Amino acid sequence: MKDHISRKVDELGRIVIPSDFRSKLDIKVGDKLHVAVVDNTLVLTKSVPVCTFCGSEKKLNYEQNNKYLCDACVKKISRTFR
Repeated sequence: MKDHISRKVDELGRIVIPSDFRSKLDIKVGDKLHVAVVDNTLVLTKSVPVCTFCGSEKKLNYEQNNKYLCDACVKKISRTFR
């Protein structure tokens, strides 16, 4: 696999990420990517959902408007409102 490739930007500002790159980085249809400019370089990073309160990536069970809660935080919150 090549580690670099040139792609044209289409009229809507889109580029295609080569399938070899998507496979290597485990990027699937529907995945979200974080887009940033760092030192004049465009950086794409696979977005991983995390708990809004504690930052955990594990056991996320509730999502509302792209906000996630893990099992532990759901339990803490539910105890608060008893």
